[in-house]
Amino acid sequence: MKIFITGGCGFLGSNLAQYALQSGFDLKLFDNLSRFGSEKNLNWLKKFGDFEFFQNDIRDDQAVSSAIRIFKPDVILHLAGQVAMTTSIENPRADFEINIGGTINVLESVRQHSPNSIVAYSSTNKVYGDLEWANTTEKNLRYICPDFPDGFDEKTPLEFHSPYGCSKGGADQYVLDYARIFDLKTIVFRHSSIFGIRQYSTFDQGWIGWFLSQALLQKENPNTDPFTISGNGKQVRDVLFSDDLVDCYFKAIDSISISRGQAYNIGGGIKNSLSLLELFEFLENSLDIKLKYSELPWRSSDQKVFVADTKKSQSQFGWEPKTSRNDGLSHMLDWVKTNGMKS
Repeated sequence: MKIFITGGCGFLGSNLAQYALQSGFDLKLFDNLSRFGSEKNLNWLKKFGDFEFFQNDIRDDQAVSSAIRIFKPDVILHLAGQVAMTTSIENPRADFEINIGGTINVLESVRQHSPNSIVAYSSTNKVYGDLEWANTTEKNLRYICPDFPDGFDEKTPLEFHSPYGCSKGGADQYVLDYARIFDLKTIVFRHSSIFGIRQYSTFDQGWIGWFLSQALLQKENPNTDPFTISGNGKQVRDVLFSDDLVDCYFKAIDSISISRGQAYNIGGGIKNSLSLLELFEFLENSLDIKLKYSELPWRSSDQKVFVADTKKSQSQFGWEPKTSRNDGLSHMLDWVKTNGMKS
């Protein structure tokens, strides 16, 4: 199998690339290495086998087209993108050009040069907006949505908020439409919160890794300044460990006759849901510390609760999470402790 991964040196890309190399697939990676940690991931991947690397920007139509035309991959995992809401607000044009323009570059290259390629796109739960219309109840440590006990499924109305939501949502819809109009084999995954090994988190992207690193800093130096959170900490996401996401992608690809032209909400589900306060409770117990933090105003368009209802993926290609929330957090905490910021 020939695999082409855009954003192949990012967190998700490097995990998928590792699987591809260990499976003996012919692998090519496309990445501009702008993301913090991407060069470290590129060097790390070299120990798993040989692959070709293109250091190019997804906005470069000629570079994308040339790579796809020459390689004619069986599968394209399109992960390259601008991934932070804060950055999208600071620079909406760049956000648009990367997320929508870059996706059009991939889709048009496939349509013109490699129409048999499978294209799997990494979308987001942000296509559903802030979900303020959903009834929420405040508990001691979290919000809950009593009307959606199993989470939100793919019939949830689309409502793009923020430049990031608009660009990712627009790209999401283009990917689905190229299956309808041009008969391409495309799949959309609307991710909830993904975390795991090789995730070099920053303050505005990769929240689990960021708070794990802040907790470790406070463990090492109790005089460290408090970190900040947006809101009251009761907002909830379902969290999915990276190994389970890799399994999801390749199961959907193996079932392309069913998954073609479909969108799937992908996350850990209600049993792996987590609020910030619950994460802090886990870290305090694991590290035997009392975390220090202060509250900032809520971020614009932040969802009080998003949990992915994954029944569609379970029924259509037999995927469900295997790694529990606490096991995944323990794995990632160990990685951040030993080499998360160094290797």
